[in-house]
Amino acid sequence: MPVIKKEPQVLISRWQAASSPSLDQIRSILQSEGHDSKVETFLKNQKAIEKKHPFGEVRIVVEGELFLNVSGTQLLLRAGDRIEIPANTKHSYSTQNEVTVTLYTHYPY
Repeated sequence: MPVIKKEPQVLISRWQAASSPSLDQIRSILQSEGHDSKVETFLKNQKAIEKKHPFGEVRIVVEGELFLNVSGTQLLLRAGDRIEIPANTKHSYSTQNEVTVTLYTHYPY
């Protein structure tokens, strides 16, 4: 029987609680998963060119809204929303206002 290798998928988790998570809560979540994180602040009207890299990344929005294009699919992430982007996946982002995001990168897939 042939072995079918399943390609890693982009995973999106939407924050469901009534209030947005704090930076400390988000860091605690990532730490409980064994990840270190850093905080990035994207400026108003900032855009990043499309890129891909040989490692995966996790992004969780702390404040604001982050517009993402992942392999041609347009996404909007708000406070508490999380995205896991597999290695070698084309992606870019843009903002309309200032956005604070936690980032964990270099996880293996």
